[in-house]
Amino acid sequence: MYDYIIVGAGSAGCVLANRLSADPSKRVCLLEAGPRDTNPLIHMPLGIALLSNSKKLNWAFQTAPQQNLNGRSLFWPRGKTLGGSSSINAMVYIRGHEDDYHAWEQAAGRYWGWYRALELFKRLECNQRFDKSEHHGVDGELAVSDLKYINPLSKAFVQAGMEANINFNGDFNGEYQDGVGFYQVTQKNGQRWSSARAFLHGVLSRPNLDIITDAHASKILFEDRKAVGVSYIKKNMHHQVKTTSGGEVLLSLGAVGTPHLLMLSGVGAAAELKEHGVSLVHDLPEVGKNLQDHLDITLMCAANSREPIGVALSFIPRGVSGLFSYVFKREGFLTSNVAESGGFVKSSPDRDRPNLQFHFLPTYLKDHGRKIAGGYGYTLHICDLLPKSRGRIGLKSANPLQPPLIDPNYLSDHEDIKTMIAGIKIGRAILQAPSMAKHFKHEVVPGQAVKTDDEIIEDIRRRAETIYHPVGTCRMGKDPASVVDPCLKIRGLANIRVVDASIMPHLVAGNTNAPTIMIAENAAEIIMRNLDVEALEASAEFAREGAELELA
Repeated sequence: MYDYIIVGAGSAGCVLANRLSADPSKRVCLLEAGPRDTNPLIHMPLGIALLSNSKKLNWAFQTAPQQNLNGRSLFWPRGKTLGGSSSINAMVYIRGHEDDYHAWEQAAGRYWGWYRALELFKRLECNQRFDKSEHHGVDGELAVSDLKYINPLSKAFVQAGMEANINFNGDFNGEYQDGVGFYQVTQKNGQRWSSARAFLHGVLSRPNLDIITDAHASKILFEDRKAVGVSYIKKNMHHQVKTTSGGEVLLSLGAVGTPHLLMLSGVGAAAELKEHGVSLVHDLPEVGKNLQDHLDITLMCAANSREPIGVALSFIPRGVSGLFSYVFKREGFLTSNVAESGGFVKSSPDRDRPNLQFHFLPTYLKDHGRKIAGGYGYTLHICDLLPKSRGRIGLKSANPLQPPLIDPNYLSDHEDIKTMIAGIKIGRAILQAPSMAKHFKHEVVPGQAVKTDDEIIEDIRRRAETIYHPVGTCRMGKDPASVVDPCLKIRGLANIRVVDASIMPHLVAGNTNAPTIMIAENAAEIIMRNLDVEALEASAEFAREGAELELA
């Protein structure tokens, strides 16, 4: 019997397990479908190049055929181990834009606004470069640092961006977001610092915290409309964990897993559940809806030198040297997250803030790293930060071991296509600026023959992929149609909350790992202080006045 059952040990679940088990009077159970995070590829940053192919550490989902992407089914990797996707991602530390959280405040109240979010980001952060300041913290568990290795081409990309009239930004999480620069990463001493490393590893010995891995959650147990436990499958055997009389079930399976488990458990749109033979517990139509993601397109160029990280016989001496540097010093190119530099720009001058993000890689990246691209080259990823298209997560089957229906509905809003076209043109302008032009041999994809808008659109439909930021499928809001209220309680049910990226009302303009960790920190405080919606708003008003006074 547990006071809290946390389902999913990802970016959010690890934070919850840490915070809630800090009270020794509370018993906490953390369920994770994947294994423990012992694989060395997780902790070696460049190991991400091989993790896309792991069936053990990666859910490796496939989307439904996408009507606006030539009917293609897209690969959606999601983490399946302690740390979740924070154990297989590119470690880029980005909070998003201040305006993202103003929109959250409009949707869910001041406790989810910018002042509160900034306070939490700073509390969580242990920045290795910046001192404690208006924008950064140094006392938290989440290690954030500069890269220990930066390839010369990544530096050339930043210089080329400035030559293309984009300002340099030394801190994308500082005063403003616009510009080109180098990403800070969730690393410490040249190793990945996942949510599990930051929040879970240090508390494994707590006697009131039970962690069950390789446990595939199959159903939430309800009595009437009150959550009382969770069923899971481990080694082909069915098991259950139950809550105490006042205990809670906390869903942290992410924007794909959380709505899927809710629907399997009878919570969702009644008609869809009936279609798959799932007994209805609560008709909640928005479960699984409002799916948002960053669609991404790449420019890949062959280099005229061996500066990039390459796949070639001539790279073997560098590879051996790099391995020794990593093993004995935690230095060298194996500490790279590959996406070393990038930037945030507007697709057109009339935009009020950046709506495009660049990730520059000093290497080829083909099919999410699942296919080897030989030789020396570089890749520029371009994603639409503020897409208007919306999709959904649904059921394919009532079998919990079958994957869900994933339909992002990419490019269903024509405005998103226009943004992607602009992104390609801006990206090419940067890569043709002098500092990058001197490394240029030829454009591999889409190729120099692709020039007109119609040709660019066809290329986008042929090649665009996810950049791994799904959110929104259990939308938080003050309105009665939202899936969860501002305290993250599921509307119409008792003793159950959602704490993960699925609660985001709107997708943030940047990478989603740090915001998801922040959500969990906020949720833990709400839970521990037993705040209701009214108390939440009052507390937020007090915090906001204090923040404004401090800034003044």
